[in-house]
Amino acid sequence: VQLQASGGGLVQAGGSLRLSCVASARTFTNYAMGWFRQAPGKEREFVAAINWSGIYTRYADSVKGRFIISRDNVKNTIYLQMNILKPEDTAVYYCAAMSRANGGLGEHSDSRYEWDYWGQGTQVTVSS
Repeated sequence: VQLQASGGGLVQAGGSLRLSCVASARTFTNYAMGWFRQAPGKEREFVAAINWSGIYTRYADSVKGRFIISRDNVKNTIYLQMNILKPEDTAVYYCAAMSRANGGLGEHSDSRYEWDYWGQGTQVTVSS
């Protein structure tokens, strides 16, 4: 599976951005999908995840209520709508795909070690 993320950029605090990630998977619905981020000098951290149907989602506490993850199974694409952005949201954002749970979100879906495929990342910079 190849993942291509896009949509990053420079935005002022309080603004919004929408990230997209297109997957090359033959059967996109076999995969749960997620977003992680990594700031300079920090470990890669979980942001959000969505199951194969889009019905179930999961968010990090730091983005809950501000970010929305969604997917379009016709376009093989997931999205991350980021609102009320803060300087601490500045990071490289990576999309990821998980195949081991038949598209579901397991208990440890917030761990990067559960995810099988990664995109190249897109930079998000939030200025204060």
